[in-house]
Amino acid sequence: MPLSNPVEWVTAFLAASLALWFVGRSVPWAALQTTGQQSSPLAAAALGYLQRPGLLASVGLLLLRLSIGLLMIHHGQEKLADPQQFASTYVASLHLPFPLFFAYAAGFSELIGSWLVILGLFTPLGALALTSTMAVAAYQHILTGGFNIYVLELVLLYLGGSLAILLNGPGRFSFDAGMAPLLMSGLDNSASRGAGRLQPLAIPTEGP
Repeated sequence: MPLSNPVEWVTAFLAASLALWFVGRSVPWAALQTTGQQSSPLAAAALGYLQRPGLLASVGLLLLRLSIGLLMIHHGQEKLADPQQFASTYVASLHLPFPLFFAYAAGFSELIGSWLVILGLFTPLGALALTSTMAVAAYQHILTGGFNIYVLELVLLYLGGSLAILLNGPGRFSFDAGMAPLLMSGLDNSASRGAGRLQPLAIPTEGP
């Protein structure tokens, strides 16, 4: 399927630009880092994942997200354009039940997962969807064609890229990073409420 539809490219570029604008306008990075040092371990870990330190690292993650997401969109579109053909050609070779269902699941995972990765919105879910789909695709290629590098190379590149995004997070230039203060505040409030409920009651004692 040739990439002849410029609408998806322009839309994806505008979405990524909007994410950059959103983050640049709304997130006080210095304040976030200072607050993260005083927050609960769970909130600090979530912040560290959603907002990786370092400008160059975040730029690299943005470029990786755009590359993987933009190139994966049309794979999902192809599957959803003719799910029966994909089910008969690929899913049936895995001997899975309900091949048409899995064909739709793969198509929507790639399409929706690509947009989530591009926007950096719920990035772990999007990256997990792409990683899972590519892992199954790699298994299918090995099962039917063996370890043929010319067949596996593209699938493994997608798998490695989506897995890198899943493990490293979206970076600063994402909607997830923009929502990190709200998430961290919610985790801190939950932790403080839980700690308050677990505090032992002070029992007054009578004097001698």
